[in-house]
Formats: sequence, structure tokens, C-alpha cells
Amino acid sequence: MNEADRKFMQEVASNIEQMGQDKDLYALTQLWIKGIIPYNYAHNFSWLGRPVMQVPQDIYAMQELIWNIKPDLVIETGIAHGGSLIMSASMLALLDYCEAVQAGKTLDPKASKKRVLGLDIEIRPHNREAIEAHPMAHLIEMIEGSSVAPDVIERVKTMAKSYKKILVSLDSDHTHNHVLAELKAYAPLTSVGSYCVVWDTGIEDLPEGFCANRPWGKGNNPKTAVWEYLKTHPEFEIDKVMEHKLLITAASDGYLKRVR
Repeated sequence: MNEADRKFMQEVASNIEQMGQDKDLYALTQLWIKGIIPYNYAHNFSWLGRPVMQVPQDIYAMQELIWNIKPDLVIETGIAHGGSLIMSASMLALLDYCEAVQAGKTLDPKASKKRVLGLDIEIRPHNREAIEAHPMAHLIEMIEGSSVAPDVIERVKTMAKSYKKILVSLDSDHTHNHVLAELKAYAPLTSVGSYCVVWDTGIEDLPEGFCANRPWGKGNNPKTAVWEYLKTHPEFEIDKVMEHKLLITAASDGYLKRVR
């Protein structure tokens, strides 16, 4: 890194630190988040033609993580419309392209061994059809079944043995017990230096009764599962720098970095 870039990154780090300490800014951000949830704001965005079901800040964060970690396997629970699978796959394709350029080789997309593995208890036919027809489909595999079913967990673990760098993304049923079971099953697959990202932890920060039409809510959600899991798993730490950098995120306390 040259001196100009180093100075710029120091300025960025200082900005992030100051934002993390600004209680008024945090309160304003939380107010904004509560205001846009009734409008399903996260449904407004797509990635290469498929609804991605995330806020833009988190999409950008995942791009940064994949670029920096350079995983050869991304495991995602929860498929929905498939946009997140497509996004992860497109980043793996970019890694393949850059590796080929750096090595002075011709890229053969079909030869890539990198994969995105998506799990969902129900993959709706129209979503499966759209994902399988997408140009990124050659990098995607899907398993239909509960992410916490023993046979599904065993299939994922068997597949993971063939990969060196693994990133995990948990975004299915948001109840405490389900997320905790997913963490126990899949977080250990996360490579040292990589992340297990737990989505919709912000449910805990919403007012009581805000999710009245859902089985999850305050006290019973992904963030409470994260807190419970971390009590006995010091190999993971919450990346608060990422949260302070984003401010608007669906994964507060949910960017879990494996440090050992």
C-alpha cells in the first residue's frame, strides 16, 4: 500500500470510530430503520436481475468480505428469490476472473471449483427455475430441506471438507432456537479470518410487538441466539467496526469474525 492510500485508510478508520461513538447518530439511524421496515425497504433491490432482499449497505459489506476473504465456498441458509446466491456467485466469478488475469491465463468459467451452497426448507419452483437459468448458475448448488435437519447438516459438512476458505450466511427462520441450531451446525465450518454473518439480528432492537405477525420478536430472534452462542465460543468475535461503518444494517451484532 502506498503512502497516499495508507493515509486515506487512516482517515476512513477515524471516521468509522467517531461514527461508532456518536449516540445521536445511532439514535437517528435506529429511528430511520424503524420507519422503513413497514414498507419492506429491503425488498426494493436486486442483484443481476434477482431480488436480493437486503439493504444496500449490507450488500456492499458482503462484497467487501468476499473480496477480502476470497472464499472458495459460501454457505447460505435461506434462498428466497435467489438474489443473495447470485450476488455471492458473481463475486466468486470475479475472483476467478482476477486470478486468471493475474496468472496470465484464459478464464474457463465452467472449470471453477468455487461454489455457493444455498439451503432452504422450500425452494419455490419459479425461484429455482430463475436461479438455474441464470448465467451464475454454474457456481451455485442448492439443497431443499430444513437447514437444521441432521441429514442436511451432514451433506453440508461433507461438501465443506473439500474447501479451504468458507464464509457462512444465516438468513432463514429467525427464531432464537432455530438460529442457535444453525450456529451450532454451520459456524464451526467458518474459516479462521472469515465470517459467519447472522441476518435480521436487528429484530431485538425493535419495539415490543413490532413483529406480531411472526413467530420471532424481542427476546426471541437471531441476536439473542448470537449472544447465547458467543458465551461458549470465544473463537468468534462481533465485528463492531463493520457495524459502525454501515450504521444501517440488518445484522447488528451479526457480523461474526472467526479469530481462531
